Amino acid sequence: MTSDETPSTARPAPATRSAFRLFRQLTTRWSDNDVYGHMNNVVHYSLFDTAVNGWLIEEGLLDPARSETIGLVVETGCRYHGELMFPEPVTAGIAVGRLGRSSVRYEIALFGGDKETAAAEGFFIHVYVDRNTRRPVPISDAMRAKFQELAR
Repeated sequence: MTSDETPSTARPAPATRSAFRLFRQLTTRWSDNDVYGHMNNVVHYSLFDTAVNGWLIEEGLLDPARSETIGLVVETGCRYHGELMFPEPVTAGIAVGRLGRSSVRYEIALFGGDKETAAAEGFFIHVYVDRNTRRPVPISDAMRAKFQELAR
């Protein structure tokens, strides 16, 4: 901590794998690296989205083409702790930080290789809406039960 930082403004330590119950393996691609030789910042957001939506599809909670209820992203954020780069494999840890009536806050950490601390941590909030009207709808009981399994 520098002399101008107080404990409330100090940068939080990176998350560790122990903070998550669900993990998804992700593959980096040649095009993920930027001119500086590491993964471009926008790729982190794509990996967050891929990890969460892949899990939703595998759990039968989302059919991107047919589900009557879909999640729309209304807020995102990311904190970078270290570099990721192709061809390094990435593991995404997924947790639910908050579960509302029609919204869920996913918290995702990206771990490079077999590292125990996150290279990046992010979040996004889905508001669940009717596919046609785009009006918020309550999260179904089946989805809520699955989200609660991942709650911190």
